Amino acid sequence: MTRAVEATARAGASMVQERYRHAGVDTDEADAGLKKLTRRIAETWPPGGGFGSVKLDIGYFANVIDVGGQGIAITTDGIGSKAMIATMLGKYDTVGIDCVAMNVNDVICVGARPVSMVDYIAVERVEAQMLDAISVGLCAGAKLAGISISGGETAQLKDMIRGFDLAGTAIGHVPLDRILVGAHVREGDAVIGIESNGIHSNGLSLARRAFFEINSYNCAHRFAELNHDLGTELLRPTHIYVREALELLDRIPSVKAFAHITSDGLLNLTRVQANAGYVIDALPPVPPIFSIIQRLGDVELTEMFAVFNMGIGFCAVVAEEDADLAAAILGGKGKRAFRIGHATSDAKRRVTLAQYGLVGEGKHFRRAER
Repeated sequence: MTRAVEATARAGASMVQERYRHAGVDTDEADAGLKKLTRRIAETWPPGGGFGSVKLDIGYFANVIDVGGQGIAITTDGIGSKAMIATMLGKYDTVGIDCVAMNVNDVICVGARPVSMVDYIAVERVEAQMLDAISVGLCAGAKLAGISISGGETAQLKDMIRGFDLAGTAIGHVPLDRILVGAHVREGDAVIGIESNGIHSNGLSLARRAFFEINSYNCAHRFAELNHDLGTELLRPTHIYVREALELLDRIPSVKAFAHITSDGLLNLTRVQANAGYVIDALPPVPPIFSIIQRLGDVELTEMFAVFNMGIGFCAVVAEEDADLAAAILGGKGKRAFRIGHATSDAKRRVTLAQYGLVGEGKHFRRAER
């Protein structure tokens, strides 16, 4: 890459980050803080192996703890500013599904079977009807994921919270010798993507800015491209991919990696141990909601793919010879699955989106050189 191209790429990444920062999300600052945080918390880890030892570095979708020879996967996540959409609509009975999904979809990425989850609800003021509605979604999500909700905490924080916040922590079980971290991804392995259910629970800050700040739409507005009003579209619950992923693990020994496509989009594919990149050259059409956001927010395509899932919510990497069967399994639970690309040997861990002329590295996409 020439110095001029490098400068252009840095400038493009800077513009993307500046736009997202204006929407209230500073990912570069968050990454800087996270690096300091991870250095400190790693000092709490038990030395060597044995009871309580931490099996993975921080930065994967979940971690695994050795508890008496059993691998216990653990992760925590929340629904972010999707809570604001629920508050705008006064509709709270689906966000619990999102909370479950954001956690169990990460747990499965280390090859673990999700087992149970606890939730944390912070509210401006307690309203029994709202809490009951949230619990409806939590229970629906638990049923879809095949887990229990084993406890939780509700905090009334009127001086800190406007509306509510919802997060959870999930655990799962995986044999210590079967932890899935993408160590065996090789050039030519196939990437199978499963469709998303719209925005899911990432990128809502940028979406809200496009619809409600730059423009003055309300949640009742109907765009011609959508089959329902805007609020219903933004509140569609995150898909839960546990059943498909578990069946794939049971039936195909060559599963190399899973990736939950959340913030950073398809760049999540590079969160593996192998020095692998990916050529993604067969993406399905982007769902209309993303095209509307891009148009109304005047958002660069490089930013759209770095922030949103763009129609693919979960990916599996498998050996080439198992690609067709894997696509059939992953598409057999009511969601469409597609073979979208293949792995490459790439120490820079780049993701090339051939259809769009984009190359991603780290947390940013840029236009590919011609």
